[in-house]
Amino acid sequence: MTELIACLSTGKGTWAHVSSLIEKADWKRVFLVTNEFGLRFDLKGKGEFIVTDFDKGIDSVVSDIVKQLNRKLKGLEVALNLASGTGKEHMAIISALMKLGVGFRLVVLTKEGIKEI
Repeated sequence: MTELIACLSTGKGTWAHVSSLIEKADWKRVFLVTNEFGLRFDLKGKGEFIVTDFDKGIDSVVSDIVKQLNRKLKGLEVALNLASGTGKEHMAIISALMKLGVGFRLVVLTKEGIKEI
Protein backbone atom coordinates (compact mmCIF):
# COMPACT_ATOMS: atom_id res chain seq x y z
CA MET A 1 0.00 0.00 0.00
CA THR A 2 0.98 3.63 0.17
CA GLU A 3 2.44 5.84 2.86
CA LEU A 4 0.06 7.44 5.36
CA ILE A 5 0.40 10.91 6.79
CA ALA A 6 -2.03 11.77 9.57
CA CYS A 7 -2.50 14.75 11.84
CA LEU A 8 -2.46 13.71 15.51
CA SER A 9 -3.64 16.54 17.69
CA THR A 10 -5.93 17.05 20.63
CA GLY A 11 -9.57 16.23 20.34
CA LYS A 12 -11.91 13.75 21.94
CA GLY A 13 -11.85 10.44 20.12
CA THR A 14 -9.46 11.48 17.37
CA TRP A 15 -6.56 9.39 18.65
CA ALA A 16 -8.75 6.28 18.49
CA HIS A 17 -9.65 7.13 14.89
CA VAL A 18 -5.99 7.54 13.92
CA SER A 19 -5.02 4.34 15.75
CA SER A 20 -7.73 2.34 13.97
CA LEU A 21 -6.77 3.84 10.62
CA ILE A 22 -3.17 2.72 11.13
CA GLU A 23 -4.23 -0.78 12.17
CA LYS A 24 -6.81 -1.40 9.43
CA ALA A 25 -4.43 -1.15 6.46
CA ASP A 26 -1.01 -2.39 5.47
CA TRP A 27 0.63 1.02 5.11
CA LYS A 28 4.10 1.16 3.60
CA ARG A 29 5.06 3.77 6.22
CA VAL A 30 3.18 5.99 8.66
CA PHE A 31 4.04 9.58 9.58
CA LEU A 32 2.10 11.31 12.35
CA VAL A 33 2.31 15.09 12.44
CA THR A 34 1.93 16.07 16.08
CA ASN A 35 3.22 18.14 18.98
CA GLU A 36 5.22 17.04 22.05
CA PHE A 37 2.05 15.78 23.73
CA GLY A 38 1.37 13.49 20.78
CA LEU A 39 4.57 11.55 21.49
CA ARG A 40 2.49 9.68 24.09
CA PHE A 41 0.64 7.96 21.23
CA ASP A 42 1.69 4.32 20.79
CA LEU A 43 2.76 3.85 17.18
CA LYS A 44 3.65 0.22 17.93
CA GLY A 45 6.74 0.53 15.75
CA LYS A 46 4.67 1.22 12.63
CA GLY A 47 5.94 4.68 11.80
CA GLU A 48 7.46 7.87 13.02
CA PHE A 49 6.49 11.20 14.48
CA ILE A 50 6.87 14.54 12.73
CA VAL A 51 6.97 16.88 15.74
CA THR A 52 6.27 20.59 15.70
CA ASP A 53 4.90 23.27 18.00
CA PHE A 54 1.46 24.09 16.63
CA ASP A 55 1.47 27.32 18.67
CA LYS A 56 4.20 28.78 16.45
CA GLY A 57 3.37 30.84 13.38
CA ILE A 58 2.04 28.96 10.38
CA ASP A 59 5.23 29.52 8.34
CA SER A 60 7.35 27.95 11.08
CA VAL A 61 5.02 24.96 11.40
CA VAL A 62 5.10 24.38 7.63
CA SER A 63 8.90 24.67 7.65
CA ASP A 64 9.20 22.13 10.49
CA ILE A 65 7.04 19.62 8.63
CA VAL A 66 8.91 20.10 5.34
CA LYS A 67 12.31 19.67 7.02
CA GLN A 68 11.27 16.48 8.78
CA LEU A 69 9.50 14.88 5.80
CA ASN A 70 12.05 15.90 3.17
CA ARG A 71 13.60 12.82 1.53
CA LYS A 72 11.56 10.43 3.69
CA LEU A 73 8.60 10.03 1.36
CA LYS A 74 9.23 7.39 -1.29
CA GLY A 75 6.27 7.85 -3.61
CA LEU A 76 4.74 10.70 -5.55
CA GLU A 77 1.48 10.43 -3.61
CA VAL A 78 0.46 9.73 -0.02
CA ALA A 79 -2.74 8.94 1.83
CA LEU A 80 -3.67 11.87 4.08
CA ASN A 81 -5.97 11.83 7.09
CA LEU A 82 -6.98 15.06 8.80
CA ALA A 83 -9.63 13.72 11.20
CA SER A 84 -7.61 15.04 14.12
CA GLY A 85 -6.45 18.63 14.49
CA THR A 86 -7.40 22.19 13.70
CA GLY A 87 -7.70 24.11 10.47
CA LYS A 88 -4.28 25.71 11.03
CA GLU A 89 -2.69 22.30 11.53
CA HIS A 90 -4.42 20.91 8.46
CA MET A 91 -3.36 23.85 6.28
CA ALA A 92 0.24 23.51 7.46
CA ILE A 93 0.33 19.82 6.52
CA ILE A 94 -1.26 20.43 3.11
CA SER A 95 1.13 23.32 2.43
CA ALA A 96 4.14 21.20 3.41
CA LEU A 97 3.09 18.39 1.07
CA MET A 98 2.59 20.86 -1.77
CA LYS A 99 6.04 22.38 -1.14
CA LEU A 100 7.52 18.88 -1.27
CA GLY A 101 5.75 18.20 -4.58
CA VAL A 102 3.80 15.29 -3.16
CA GLY A 103 0.23 14.54 -4.20
CA PHE A 104 -2.27 13.26 -1.68
CA ARG A 105 -5.52 11.35 -1.43
CA LEU A 106 -7.76 12.08 1.53
CA VAL A 107 -8.62 8.91 3.44
CA VAL A 108 -10.97 8.25 6.32
CA LEU A 109 -11.97 5.23 8.36
CA THR A 110 -15.68 4.37 8.14
CA LYS A 111 -17.81 1.43 9.28
CA GLU A 112 -17.15 -0.12 5.87
CA GLY A 113 -13.39 0.32 6.17
CA ILE A 114 -10.90 2.84 4.82
CA LYS A 115 -12.34 5.04 2.11
CA GLU A 116 -10.89 7.68 -0.15
CA ILE A 117 -13.01 10.84 -0.06
